[in-house]
Amino acid sequence: MDAAPSYDHLGVLTDDTGIFEHALLDQPRHEHGYCVDDVARALIVVAREPQQTAALARLSAIYLRFLESAVNAHGLVHNRMGSNGEWTDEPATGDWWGRLLWALGTIVAQGADPWTRTRALRTFRNAAQRRSRSLRSLAFAALGAAEVVGVRPGDHIARSLLSDFIAAMPAPPDPAWFWPERRLAYANAALAEALIAAGDGVDDAAATVQGLKMLEFLLARELSNGHFSVTGTAGRGPGEDGPSFDQQPIELAGIADACARAFEVTGDPAWIPPITLAWRWFTGLNDSETVMFDERTGAGYDGLEREGRNENRGAESTLAALSTFQQACRHREQASA
Repeated sequence: MDAAPSYDHLGVLTDDTGIFEHALLDQPRHEHGYCVDDVARALIVVAREPQQTAALARLSAIYLRFLESAVNAHGLVHNRMGSNGEWTDEPATGDWWGRLLWALGTIVAQGADPWTRTRALRTFRNAAQRRSRSLRSLAFAALGAAEVVGVRPGDHIARSLLSDFIAAMPAPPDPAWFWPERRLAYANAALAEALIAAGDGVDDAAATVQGLKMLEFLLARELSNGHFSVTGTAGRGPGEDGPSFDQQPIELAGIADACARAFEVTGDPAWIPPITLAWRWFTGLNDSETVMFDERTGAGYDGLEREGRNENRGAESTLAALSTFQQACRHREQASA
């Protein structure tokens, strides 16, 4: 594993406006435009890369400018922009609102220069005045708020968001199904990670413990015969065992992030091996024994299917692969210790 992945495909998917959402094989589908969801993911990935280059700095500037433009004066957020540069939806507080806050919080904590961090914090505070009724939207937002609290412990806007997320998280009703929902759906690991981070950020030990137990439950459900067999697009409920397709790369990225967070908060090295296994899913240790990452270009394939893979290499899957690669590299020394 090299110290840094290739970001060539990320550059192919990005123009001066943002990152195109979809691809036909390895070529961006301009006609489908852009979305805040993917631009936010892209900004997080670029900001996390320890080996910064002029090319990555250019991408970061494009992505931050896009996110700033998505937020209106009342803190509501657009998601979809057409290829002509015009927003095509009404601003709201869906998942994209939460992911935007996650990305902005990451820049507040890890931005390259004070002016960039100031811009990100200003937009974060505007959007963070809002709340979503969606638990996942709040979870994504809480991950951004946790980044802010990590460098600005007294920030009352970010701390309030963390407390509100903790309050919104239902207690798992059944010890045998230690999950706040009846079924696993999408971005499952983000719920556990956000609760771990929120509890740590506002010194709520009970929330952190619940988040860790949720992550343990998720890993028990998603691991099979020594590899990850993550929940597919149809979801998964009690008693539903065996492979579940179409498996999305973003689920592995979420697991790697959550386990990295659990390790950061607890210091327990038991959280490191699942990060390695998440990356190995991309290299072929999965239910279809199929490679899901193009090492030469840094592209990720769009979904794992029973007989192989979706050959398209869009933004979400590419960013999921890059993010998981980053976490595996970051924790490689602990894994071999």
